[in-house]
Amino acid sequence: MEEYLSEKEQWEWIKAQVRENGPAVILAVAMVGAGVFGWRWWQAHLDAGRLEAGAKYTQMVQALEAGDRSRALVLFGELERGYAASPYTDQARLLAARLYVLGGELDRAAGELGAVAESSKDRDLALVARLRLARVQIAEGKADGALATLNGVKAGAFDARYHEVRGDAYYAKGDKAAALKEYRSAQAAGSDSLLGLKIADLAADAPAAAPAAKSTAAGSGK
Repeated sequence: MEEYLSEKEQWEWIKAQVRENGPAVILAVAMVGAGVFGWRWWQAHLDAGRLEAGAKYTQMVQALEAGDRSRALVLFGELERGYAASPYTDQARLLAARLYVLGGELDRAAGELGAVAESSKDRDLALVARLRLARVQIAEGKADGALATLNGVKAGAFDARYHEVRGDAYYAKGDKAAALKEYRSAQAAGSDSLLGLKIADLAADAPAAAPAAKSTAAGSGK
């Protein structure tokens, strides 16, 4: 009801209730007021946290654009320590993982990507992180680990890319038949990458189909 009344009308209504119902109403009003104040304080606290995390992330991006890797990683550390549950921190982890890959620190990149893949509340972000983690694992020579990372995941819009990276993992294992199957699945799912070249390369190495046996009639000359 209060949302339809002006502040003055609300105050008059509260005074009337107090006169009629006494201390019980005073207590109830006080409890409701405390609840509203607490909720507003908590929302303001969350909003402030989002703004601060967003500002840190923006500063990290700006540091990367300026080529200041050290500053970017310092800001990333501040995000992780102060705003671990923020979606901005998940985004920052992906950026940090890219920095670690460029620096040859694949184990650290895998750690950050694994954290996003396992804990992010943003499903699409988690799927992207899982995909990048598998690529890092392939680069580390852990093709079986990459397949474990990708298998059993409902990839949705990322289905084509998941098939392709599975193909890369199988290729790294030396299983060209399985790789070719995954590449073809990726192509059928609509991937726009260089799959055509990968498929053509593997198909050329695939055993040719055995020629059809001649019929008995042909063999007898009839």
